[in-house]
Amino acid sequence: MHRLVNKRILLGVTGGIAAYKAADLVRRLQDVGAQVRVVMTQGACEFITPLTMQALSGHPVHTTLLDPTAEAAMGHIELARWADLVLIAPASANFMARLAHGHGNDLLATLCLATGAPIAIAPAMNQQMWADTSTQKNLLILQEKGIKVFGPGSGSQACGEVGSGRMLEPLEIIQHAAEVFDYQLLTGKHVVITAGPTREAIDPVRYITNKSSGKMGFALAEAAAEAGARVTLIAGPVNLPTPSRVDRVDVSRAVDMFEACMKTVEEGCDVFIATAAVADYRPTVTADHKIKKSTEEIHLTLVKNPDIVASVAEHNKRPFTVGFAAETRDVVAYAQAKLVNKKLDMIATNDVSGSNVGFNSDNNALTVIWPGGHKVLPLASKAQIAKQLIELIAIRYKD
Repeated sequence: MHRLVNKRILLGVTGGIAAYKAADLVRRLQDVGAQVRVVMTQGACEFITPLTMQALSGHPVHTTLLDPTAEAAMGHIELARWADLVLIAPASANFMARLAHGHGNDLLATLCLATGAPIAIAPAMNQQMWADTSTQKNLLILQEKGIKVFGPGSGSQACGEVGSGRMLEPLEIIQHAAEVFDYQLLTGKHVVITAGPTREAIDPVRYITNKSSGKMGFALAEAAAEAGARVTLIAGPVNLPTPSRVDRVDVSRAVDMFEACMKTVEEGCDVFIATAAVADYRPTVTADHKIKKSTEEIHLTLVKNPDIVASVAEHNKRPFTVGFAAETRDVVAYAQAKLVNKKLDMIATNDVSGSNVGFNSDNNALTVIWPGGHKVLPLASKAQIAKQLIELIAIRYKD
């Protein structure tokens, strides 16, 4: 079931009494970490309401091909692109026939033509309809097209007859759906990543911060999601779009980031990667109003901020903990000391004294250190470095 974490499932519901099972299927898909959107045929709407499916999925249900609001943004094409799997459950005999022969006369059939994602059907119909020669020919055509067929099951039917044609139960369908996807490096794992700077207010318009752009942390979040993880990105104030399939929590101050991190660790995570450049100190007092320029000097008293990564490493629900060290001299020596002193599983360090790597740059180069080993990741784009680092983390995490 872990293979469905973060996967985008477009659930198509066609007309038939088994449509009532689709409601349970939505909930159970979400329970295993999948994202679900629902498309219903007009026949399906006669058995179960779109409002029910909307309430369960948390998203609008699509029923009409020529919906002016959706089609203004090419809605059906966007849905087709969005899906990792198009799952049609129940799939009626009529829909199987239309799908086999490439019809595009309603929204769901059009989506099947427009998607590049795998398509799977869970047939549901009267046992005689299932056994009919035409249905069996259509089944062969669908299988030749590479469309996956889940079921049907056998047993008593709503019509009172007994035989093959029952839609599989939701848990059985989910198991088959999971098998569509390969295991990835971090399939089913919860990865928490901090990124960007923090801002420590002096007064309502001034603050202490640093040059961190958040680019490395956001690249890692994207790479972790691509590796199959459920990703929580705790971001300081940066001007970057949220990577696809990533849950983002925005914070400003170091204490806000600390609280958000402790909350996610307490709730449970598998890997924690601290890329954020958290301010070491904050002013003891923040002025209520803008401090006026009246003297040659202004004196600030600073107090130490909590050490987030060290606190995570000491937590009783401690995840695999990875630190970052941005240094300007003695880079490896400082990183090795932090690895030991903060009881980390791994640390990635880089030299930010130049302009070609580190803060604000699109490139980076890292030395990754763990107890008993290290690896140099040469200069490359942050996206490439992120993929290499996620692979290293996944290997060390599983050891």
